[in-house]
Order: sequence, then structure tokens, then C-alpha cells
Amino acid sequence: ARISTTFAAGFFAVDFFSKKLDFLLFVSYTMKKYTIFLLSSLIFNTLFAQTPKKLLWEFPLTRTHTGILLGNGTQGLMVWGKENQLNITIGRAGFWDHRGGNDFALRVTYPQLKKYLENKQNDSVRKAFEIPKKVGEKPNFNHPQQIGGGRLEIEFPKGWKLTKGELILEKGEIQVSVTNQGKVQILSIRQSVNDELAWVNLPVGLLASKMRLISSYHYNQESLSKVGIEKPISWNCSDGNCGGFTQYLPSDDPLSIGFQKTQNTILISSSLRQNSREIVEEKLKKPNISYQIQISELWWKNYWESVPKVVLQDQILQEVYDYGLYKQACCTPPQGVACALQGPFMEEYQIVPWSNDYHFNINIEMIYYPALMSGRFDHLKPLWRMIDSWKSEIQKNGETFFNRKGAMMLPHAVDDRCKVVGNFWTGTIDHACTAWMAQLAWLHYRYSGDKLVLEKTAYPLLVGAFEGYWAMLEEKDGKFHLPISVSPEFRGSSMNAWGADASFQLAALHSVCKILQNASKILNKPIDARWKSVDEKLPDYTLFDEKQPRIALWEGMDLVESHRHHSHLGSIYPFVTIDPTTEKHQKVVENSLNTWRLRGAGAWTGWCVPWASVLLSRTGQTEAAVNWLHYWKDNFTNEGKGTLHNANSRGNSVFSNPIWNKQAEETPNREVMQLDAGFGALTAVYELLVQNRIDGIHVLPDLSIYWKNISFQDVWTEGGFKISAKVESGKIMEIKIKATRNEPLKLHHNLGEKYLLNNVKKEGKIIEKNCVAGEELILKRSE
Repeated sequence: ARISTTFAAGFFAVDFFSKKLDFLLFVSYTMKKYTIFLLSSLIFNTLFAQTPKKLLWEFPLTRTHTGILLGNGTQGLMVWGKENQLNITIGRAGFWDHRGGNDFALRVTYPQLKKYLENKQNDSVRKAFEIPKKVGEKPNFNHPQQIGGGRLEIEFPKGWKLTKGELILEKGEIQVSVTNQGKVQILSIRQSVNDELAWVNLPVGLLASKMRLISSYHYNQESLSKVGIEKPISWNCSDGNCGGFTQYLPSDDPLSIGFQKTQNTILISSSLRQNSREIVEEKLKKPNISYQIQISELWWKNYWESVPKVVLQDQILQEVYDYGLYKQACCTPPQGVACALQGPFMEEYQIVPWSNDYHFNINIEMIYYPALMSGRFDHLKPLWRMIDSWKSEIQKNGETFFNRKGAMMLPHAVDDRCKVVGNFWTGTIDHACTAWMAQLAWLHYRYSGDKLVLEKTAYPLLVGAFEGYWAMLEEKDGKFHLPISVSPEFRGSSMNAWGADASFQLAALHSVCKILQNASKILNKPIDARWKSVDEKLPDYTLFDEKQPRIALWEGMDLVESHRHHSHLGSIYPFVTIDPTTEKHQKVVENSLNTWRLRGAGAWTGWCVPWASVLLSRTGQTEAAVNWLHYWKDNFTNEGKGTLHNANSRGNSVFSNPIWNKQAEETPNREVMQLDAGFGALTAVYELLVQNRIDGIHVLPDLSIYWKNISFQDVWTEGGFKISAKVESGKIMEIKIKATRNEPLKLHHNLGEKYLLNNVKKEGKIIEKNCVAGEELILKRSE
């Protein structure tokens, strides 16, 4: 019986483990020894645990953003419901009403703004950034706005009840269990990876008694009609088995969504084109589902084979990692639309918060950073295509605002045409947005070796960012200074929300100067002497309090309250312009973190908690870093694993939502979902494993005392190295380094003073070597 069981399990798993598992099963069979069966089962289970195959949801899921996600970067589905009604919310990334974009840079220059601020001409500042009203212009949102799609409601006969949802990670498939008096039926929901098409397969014993497709307009008629958006044009079949709508906009392409039931399959399609209804109806008639399944399964198989394998004892972090990687595939695939705050996952029941726009003062960077460590570099390409298409716009912004040729300026909140959303003046002049995206493009090159990205995207952004900063700089007593600067979102858009030498801007500028010197050498371009001069003469950060010196937000401005944007600590991360462990910075960093802790987390939002975790892991406080990730999962996700901007209940943050589970059903829900925190948490897990620091690559720095047995495989680093490691009984036992190109390696291995390198005895805590592409190094503990 044991032999039969082992073989059955082996044949089930053969696609995953191939020859290694076959060999174990052969040994189990031929040796016929019980100990061998135990050994093979143990190894089998361990292998299976390396990639958890499914995540679980329990119904009822009563709100849109508690739904299970299914996405291809363009079309997003959220699956939720209760009792006998299954709801599928359908969103389409890029459904913009573009009216109301703010061309602020054409109305004010940096010298003028500097004069207004220094002279406290508050009205002039407000007027410079307000959104001008045009005579005769139709009413609009006063800013560009993405709009939700709709909801398909599938009602099953009375007596049936939704009970469980399972997300099959490696296939991108949702399975929903529906029960009736002990009988269980399972329906499947899948999606094309390269088309706006999804389908629900119903089991033979489960029929949909009623289906209804409802547009977002139905829930937001008052708000949408006020801005000149008319009721959608709907169509339906007489038997109720098909239907759809086309939502027209005053100046943009319409969105059509439709469904059709054929036998036991419900098809869902969407399109954002002038002839969108025609496209949708054609897709519903000729879906070729078997072909779509083949393509989808191949894509998901390749995806999971390409990303790092991480096995953690901590089940909370394991889920953060697994679901984070899954959502990366759903939100940022190379075939999709560049991911905004919510990507394709827009709710239907309310106007999408903050326009679902592109926020460049942390949010978009946070969404895309994991593509680096996971080696999914193509996921950045939609972002670069969009930003490359903006070059003339951001150069016009920069040259007009700064009065300097070659300057570029990327405002902090824009639509997909780079038009400013709103009139948040401090965010709009936050020049670190340009620098941060330039750094991200540089890191894309450093991880992947893609020289085209360096030449086409990173280098122009770096030069443009520097020229903007150069226009702002003033030199005094041999030092460079930024007389007008902001620290993101501190004091909002009030007239005192600025100061000299904001530490965040100093760190961003240092980063640009350092990268430009390296990038120019790689591209054989002339090195501008200003880059080195600014890097040497610009303060690393601004200090507050001579007795207990700590990093200030700007000159004279201490961190006086809990604040969600840890911008003043940007030199530690993300810009990594200082080494916080050196004698020069260690005490200042310690004082800064102590003040930061004293101010507390009462005004934090979802995305800033993973950032806090990274700051702690980079300063040798791993247990605290892990604890904050647990805190984030507990307080900034909902019961459906949705990642939230505001805390999920009162009491933990001044940014909080009502306690949904205690609300009456009819109470309007104002849940704000953003994707950034989930991806920030994924990055924070990577940072616990491997860090790229100024002095080299660190593997498992400050290993947590609670991590006794963990492993990871092929986490990418700068220089194109893929790092793997095993921890057993609380000690790092083995590290593998794979070089993907010719690059120098400097690695802090944390194996102890003595170790084996490819079975040769070595000493020292650092390994330095000029590696060649294809080379593999295996380091083992020798103690």
C-alpha cells in the first residue's frame, strides 16, 4: 500500500520534479524499506512546499475589494459574492476621461515660484497651480480620471451557497466551491493572458438561474452625469444569456463590456476602442477557449519557473511573497498597460480614488521594484514605453519651469499622457520624482544588463533630472544648497510645506550625480565635471539638533509628528547614498531612527509600512522589520487579502476605515485599495534575504533568530548575479552565486570567517572576484 501511494504521488508530481523525484520513488520501490519511504515522503513534501500551489478565501466575500484577483495587466477581474450570488467586477486599465489636465509649467517658472514663497505671496502660489477654467468648457472632474467598468452578477438556484475560493497559483485559475445540502460543485474562472477575454466554466450539475451585467454608471450616475458623461448604451438577449454595454465619454474612446453564456461556459469580454462593441461581440462569438487555455498555461508555467523560489517558516510572509508574485503577473506583465495605483482592478461602485493615476513620489516605484529582484525585467517595459512617449512633455515641463535647456520634470501625479492630475503644488515641484524614476531605470540596467534601457530611458532621465536640480542649486561657502525644496506630503500643500535642503531631495540628487558618472563611462559619453562637484559639495542630508544630531526633513524642520512618508530617511533607502554602518553616519542614523520611533505609526498608511520594514532591515533590525510586515498584514489588508491605503479598522491609524464587519449592509463603503503596499511588502521580503549596499552584496544580513530553516533560490542582484542560500538550525549553511554576465562580485556571505568555495578552503568574511557569464560559485560553511 505504501509503495502504491508513493508511486501515485510520484506520477502526480512528475511534471514538477521530473528525474529527481523518479529516482527517489525508484529507490523507495526497490529498497522496500520503511525508512526509505519516510525519507522520500519527507523530501517530496519539502519540494512541494517550495511553491505553494493555492491560496484560500472563505465566502462570504461581501465587497468588491475582498475579491480574488485575476488580471493580465489590461483587464482586471475581482471575484466575490455571498449566499447564492457570485459577482465578478470587471475593470479595464486605461479607461481615462482625459479632460482637466493641468499644464502648470506653462504658467510659472522656478525663479518666480521661489520669489513668491520667499515673499510669502501665498495667493500667487495658489493661482500658479490652480486648474484654470476655460470659457464654454463642458463640466469635468477638474482633473483626468480613470473610470470603473462594471459587474457581472451570476445567481444560482436557491439552496446553493458559495463556500470557498481557491486560487491555483501556477495556472492563474480561480476555483469556487458551491454547496447544496452537502453536495459540492466547483466552478472555474480563467482569463486569457494576451486578450481581454475571460470565462467561467460551470459544472454540469450547477446552472446559472439568472445573470445581470451592471455598468459602473449605474452606481455613479449622479457624479458622472454632472461631468457630462451619459448613460451607457446597453444590449441584451431575450433569453438573458448574453448582454453588454458601451460607456461613451465626451472626448475619449468608449469602453464596451459584454458576456455570453453558451452551454456551461460564461464568456466575458471587454474592449477600449471606437468600435469596441463590435470587437466584444466578435470575441464572444469566436473565443477559441482551448487555444487560450494552452497559451495561458504555458505563460503561467514559464512565469513561475523564472521567478525566485523562496521557502519561509513564517506563513504570513510566505503568503505575502506568493500572492505578491502572483499579483506581479496580473498587474505588470509586459503585454499589459503600465500599472497605475490600482492597475486594472478598479471598483464599479464608486468613482475610483485618486483617479487611479501615476504617483511618482513612491507609489509607482514601489509597484515596480520587485521586477528587479524577481528577474522579470520585461515587466518594466510598459512603464518605459509610456515614459519614453512623454519625453517631449517632461522636457517641455523642465525647460519651461526651470528656464534651463535639457532639464526634465516629471510631476508626482499624472495621467497616462503626463498631464498633471490636480493642483497639489508641493507634489508637482517634487523633483525627486524625476530622479527616482531615473534611478529605477538605471537599476533595470544594473540588474538585467540591458544597455538599450540605459541609453534610451535611464540616461536621458538622469541628465534631465540633474539639469533641473542644477537650476535650483545655489553655492555658498563652498557648499551647494537647494533654497527651495519639499519633503513629499509633509504639511500637504500648505504654504509652509517647504524649506531649504530637504534631505529627500539631497539624497535624490546625490544618487543622480553618482549614477551619471558610472553611466557615462559605460556609454562612452563625456563626463560632466559638475556631477562630481555637486556630489562632493552637497550635504548628505540636513541635520537637526547639534547635541543629538539627526536627519531633518529640511533646514530647521525636525520630524515633529508621525508621518507616512519616510522621505527624510531616503539616503538610507531607496537612494542608498550613505552607508548607515560607518562611523560618519551611524550615530546620526541611530538618533534619526529613535526620533522616528518616538513619533510612532499613528499617521501611517498602508504603503509606508513595508518601507519602514526595509529601513529597519537595512540598519540591522531584522526582527523589527519582520514585525512591521506582520503589522501591515494585520492592519492594512482586508479579509479578502486586498491591500489598503487606510487601516482596516479604527484605532491603529488616523487614516482608517470603518469596521466593515460591524457595518450594516446598506452603509456605503469607501474602501481605498492600492497595489503599492503589496509590492512594497514583496520587496521587503527580498530585502530580508539579499541587499545591494554601497559596500557590496549582503546575503541574509542580521539573520533573524527565529529563522531556523529557510531557503531561497535565484534572487537577482545588481550586476546580474542570482543568489541562492540555505539556512539550517539557524545558521547559513550554503550560498550559490550564478553570474549571468561578466561583472565584478563583492559579496558579504555571513558564513563565518572560514568557509569552502567550490570545495576549496577559504578565509574572510568577504569574497571579491571578477566573474564571467555562466560561472557558478558554491560557498559552504566549514565549521
